[in-house]
Amino acid sequence: MGLLGLNLGQHTGSAAAAPSSPVRGFGQAKNVILLYLFGGPSHVDMLDMKPNAPAEVRGAFRPIRSRLPGCDVCEHLPRLAQVMDRVTVVRSLNHPWNFHGMMWATTGIPESNVPIEESQRNPLHWPYLGSVYHYFDRQRHGPKPSGAIPDNVILPFLLSTRRPAELYARPHGAFLGNAYDPLWTEFRGRATHSMIRSSFGPPAEIFDPYLGITPDSRFEIAPEAELPADITLDRLQQRRSLLQQFDQGRRALDQSSAVQTMDRQRALAFSLLNSTRVRAALDLSREPDRLRQSYGMTLFGQGTLQARRLVEAGCRFVTVIWDEIGQLNAGWDTHVDQRNRLQNDLLPGLDSAFSTLILDLEARGLLDETLVLVMSEMGRTPRLEGDGRGHWGRAYTNFFAGGGMARGTVVGRTDALGAVPVERPLSAKDILATIYHLLGIDPHTTITDRFNRPAALVPYGDVVREMLA
Repeated sequence: MGLLGLNLGQHTGSAAAAPSSPVRGFGQAKNVILLYLFGGPSHVDMLDMKPNAPAEVRGAFRPIRSRLPGCDVCEHLPRLAQVMDRVTVVRSLNHPWNFHGMMWATTGIPESNVPIEESQRNPLHWPYLGSVYHYFDRQRHGPKPSGAIPDNVILPFLLSTRRPAELYARPHGAFLGNAYDPLWTEFRGRATHSMIRSSFGPPAEIFDPYLGITPDSRFEIAPEAELPADITLDRLQQRRSLLQQFDQGRRALDQSSAVQTMDRQRALAFSLLNSTRVRAALDLSREPDRLRQSYGMTLFGQGTLQARRLVEAGCRFVTVIWDEIGQLNAGWDTHVDQRNRLQNDLLPGLDSAFSTLILDLEARGLLDETLVLVMSEMGRTPRLEGDGRGHWGRAYTNFFAGGGMARGTVVGRTDALGAVPVERPLSAKDILATIYHLLGIDPHTTITDRFNRPAALVPYGDVVREMLA
């Protein structure tokens, strides 16, 4: 059962207790919006530019001044430049691997490798950041009532299901149990723009919703339980009754945790179908058209707006993933055609979504209690490799705002080529420890793993005090 991740972990520390040595900002954040750029954004083409380096390092883009002194940004991030005075930039992240590692970046797992990162569920997996917060929040406040806004949601669809290859490890509850798995949405909409791409094989035209979507596009939670147009709520309840009668005989034969988990998921699906609050939170048409356009009428832009709506409605943790579409080396994995993709696809989409989110949260009085995290698993090679850059874990950049993060701060520095940190080297585990601290969770709290052993949330990470307001 433990190997299947079906046991429920029990924490042995106090979720609400402050660290033994007082550190500012503990528990300031109440909500989280994580914007995850899957694939590894090029740090030297975005927020750690090297204009005095050789041409094969600095690339084709020019830096422009931002509102954060000492942090010039790429010329294709003009709107982000105007909100950088609210942002903490960490330029000295590093690890020894060069593979896609969302599991490494977003969980306390002590080490990772390709098999771990390319297994949907693996007994060595650790709980996702959002699942951990959900777990401790439930310990504090108890479960939410039926039909309430769920607390751990990931947009826009199940990770890597739009790429023509093996699926990467999906974020899940791991040894906390399936009850703490995130709820995934499904994207219902149509892409309006295409791009010619060539990663493996001949060039192909890919209609990519990250380039543009129709205004009637939307996100749905638990789409497998979507109510057909000709089914009334009374008929839905009748169907539930029939299912319950059918299940009585099955339960007499099978009382396994797997069946119980399936029943919980079914109950959750029904409660969400009946929830007017959930339906309202997912209705993007309630937003002014001008604001929707400001976020960007793209999958990432509207996903980011949807995340803000869910948080405003009561969801504690929302993740928006910029994933691969159609081909390998899509998304932020810019091995090929990097200049074109960064200039015309990736940077403009991020620029609109992030800058608008910060200003929108600020205007609504939500920024001080909402952590906005822009994270990834690695950077790109300092030197160009043909018309792209390869994987590079030895130096990369993440950036953060709100929820107790410092405003207008740069942490760490890389060498003249952006190859390695030369000041304040940090790990993804230090970032996780800092996030947990701001969420009111001591990162050294222990939980029980699948072998019934106490395991620290973040075994090898410490709170980065320079990141705190």
